[in-house]
Amino acid sequence: MERRDLLKALASLPALVPLTACQLAGEAGTEVWLGPEYWANPMQDWRKRGDRLECHVSGGDRNVYWLTRELKPEAGDFTMSVRLGKLDKDAPLSPGWVGFRFGMRGHFNDYRDSAVRGFGLEAGLTQSGQLFIMQPGDGPELDSWDDVTLRLEVTGNRVKLSAGRLSMEREVPAEWLAGGVALVCHSGDLPAGLPAMREPVQPNTGKPDQTRGGSMTFWFSNWQLSGPKVATSPERAWGPILFTQYTLHRGHLRLTAQFVPVEKDTTAELRIDGKQAATVNVDAFSSTAAFSVPQLDDTRDHSFEVRYLNDSYTGTIRKDPRDKQKVVAAPLTCQWDLGFPHQEIAQSVKAANPDVLFFTGDQLYEANAGYGIQREPLEAARVDYLRKWYLFGWAWGQLTRDIPCVCLADDHDVYHGNLWGAGGRQAVYPDLAQQVGSERIEPAQRQQRAQDSGGYLMQARWVQAVYQTQSSHLPVWQQAGTIWENVPVCFGHLVVGGISFALLEDRKFKSAPVDFLPDAQIINGWPQNPNWDSSKSGDAPGAQLLGEEQEKFLAEWVRDWEGAEMKCVVSGSILCNLATLPKSFMSDSGVPGLEVYPLGGYAQDDKAVQDHDSNGWPQTARNRALRMMRAALAPHLSGDQHLGSTVQYGADAWDDSVYGLCTPAISNLFPRRWFPPVDGRNRKPGQPRNMGEFVDGFGNKITVHAVANPYRTGRVPAALFDRVTGYGLVEFDKATRTYKLENYPRWVVYGTQGAEPFPGWPVTVTQADNGLRACRWELKLTTPATGVVDVRNAAGESVLCYRPKEPVSTLPVWAEGEYDVLVDGNSTGKLTATARQG
Repeated sequence: MERRDLLKALASLPALVPLTACQLAGEAGTEVWLGPEYWANPMQDWRKRGDRLECHVSGGDRNVYWLTRELKPEAGDFTMSVRLGKLDKDAPLSPGWVGFRFGMRGHFNDYRDSAVRGFGLEAGLTQSGQLFIMQPGDGPELDSWDDVTLRLEVTGNRVKLSAGRLSMEREVPAEWLAGGVALVCHSGDLPAGLPAMREPVQPNTGKPDQTRGGSMTFWFSNWQLSGPKVATSPERAWGPILFTQYTLHRGHLRLTAQFVPVEKDTTAELRIDGKQAATVNVDAFSSTAAFSVPQLDDTRDHSFEVRYLNDSYTGTIRKDPRDKQKVVAAPLTCQWDLGFPHQEIAQSVKAANPDVLFFTGDQLYEANAGYGIQREPLEAARVDYLRKWYLFGWAWGQLTRDIPCVCLADDHDVYHGNLWGAGGRQAVYPDLAQQVGSERIEPAQRQQRAQDSGGYLMQARWVQAVYQTQSSHLPVWQQAGTIWENVPVCFGHLVVGGISFALLEDRKFKSAPVDFLPDAQIINGWPQNPNWDSSKSGDAPGAQLLGEEQEKFLAEWVRDWEGAEMKCVVSGSILCNLATLPKSFMSDSGVPGLEVYPLGGYAQDDKAVQDHDSNGWPQTARNRALRMMRAALAPHLSGDQHLGSTVQYGADAWDDSVYGLCTPAISNLFPRRWFPPVDGRNRKPGQPRNMGEFVDGFGNKITVHAVANPYRTGRVPAALFDRVTGYGLVEFDKATRTYKLENYPRWVVYGTQGAEPFPGWPVTVTQADNGLRACRWELKLTTPATGVVDVRNAAGESVLCYRPKEPVSTLPVWAEGEYDVLVDGNSTGKLTATARQG
């Protein structure tokens, strides 16, 4: 399915019945969360009232998975039963069924995948009250829906289903009698027999239609499962404390605990080494508790415990690894849910034992976990977001409880295809009555036009919750404050093991291109004017990328070397448009359908593209950011583009700025590629033709050193593996002042024999490689300098500020002129640049 078609299909899903917050969760005795033993699909369509589980919104494939119980693969018998009844006794039922799903499994051999998308055998009652096993046929029919007890008895591979005095039996395949179990309340087509687990090309391939509608709403109680075939796994219970994230910056601990949907005001407590450290009010809407401990001894490890209600969650706050020579970071990005819970990547990251995790954006996609997108009403929309966000914690929580973690929200996290935050504002929706020529604007077009206008599509309170859940544990710049209607600002500074990281939000402040380039006729970031060329006419000097306040922070960070030996910048997306498409393409909507070649294959008719969602635009602001980054000799880590790559940026000339590592997607719907029509200049010996010096579609200078194009791996599912999914690792060697940049395939388990990165990696660069080698001018010092060297131009801006490993006598600069040189804050006087020797 093409991207535009996918978005249109999602936007056209029928809206949920308009529920008030009270109806959703706040009626006397009701709760959204069903309990730690259960996972509800989708969460907002279920509630708990007393001892009953209620599916109170009708739709396809509504189900509750029992996390702590499953059927063993060994031979054995079991019995499952439940009481059930109609929520509205008088309403006629639409086509559908209610009952059990058992022997459930997903495609990825993990109970969490089974809980979200598991297939299984189905047995229950159709809307007419007819009993069925696997598919309706000649089963007996109920006289009344009043308080039915449904009972499933399995002996060997013989299944008996009964309701009161009625019963039926059927033989079933033994291979479908192992796996998870669930209650189902389904509106739509009836089961057609054995499930067909075909190779998935989308996360919900083969699942029943999940569209909202119909009148199948039921209650369930006294759900029981017993017998020698039943396995109990109490460790799989989850909640009410789900996971934590933390950072430790210069002795200041920030830790955020994520809870199940909270429905009333309450408090949570943080204990460090067994002693109370903080008690805070829980933010009910985001269902988080954000703890701050300003002075924590960072020279040793600490145990922590979060207490909430009757639950306790423990982990470790690691000491700052300043005594390590090599500090390791694991950047990760783009978590479509095909492949969830991404266990092979989690295993590799755990084996690499990084000192810090960087999740650089798209921690979720709008379609993750199925059931469409819920944008309103607000209370239901927040639960829809939380259930998708919970998948992140389910996959990575065992890492984030013990490893410092940075999480930067990007466009899909806030339910956007692309985000031009424009410094924070509400997106402008055109009136539905408005017409384009003689055609009325359709809902999907209305949403697209609103997105293109800049700002946020969702309500401010909902957007606040996204940043609260993902980034409230970050060490935010003290002057940051908030933007539009108290949406928090999350950029800031983190020092880990002597490596200073600038954490940037490059989408929140970026200008909308339609505001600056009306003649380009941009839709979803792509010019629709066939005569438009953004490399010639698209630069908008007044357009923002980072925004003025974030640039102010970055300039301040360049000079802040307290506790730091090397520096690095982390943000959502790379600062170029490293992508090509067939010449006939006017957008990226056809990317999922592009041919995937064998390893080493090459598309012969591609062009460099002009996607304004990429940070190749706006060029002036991009180059301004690069000059600040190179001042600190700080390479750039990012994600977003779904194309693992390592480039060196050029601001004014090739190679005059820093290296950038874009990590591959964890799971990838849009497999972008780099097949430029011209060969790269100045390639290293043995490099393929798409390496070397290029200009991207916006005219930006880039040198490509490694790229992981999609290729046929021979692994299944191809939709997961052929899109070159994986993870990144970066090693900072303080003794040699080098950076080792690596991208690994998803299927490579780090640390095992033969575990190699994608071809072209590792790329190892020195601190000086980040732009200094392109300098044509230099300053000669009268006395070799040690300590922090800060070179400032006539405007007082730091053009070079770093801590050299050895004393330096000359300082390269990128332009001639007079400079003031400070060493550890003390001026050495004015120096005039001379032509660089050698």
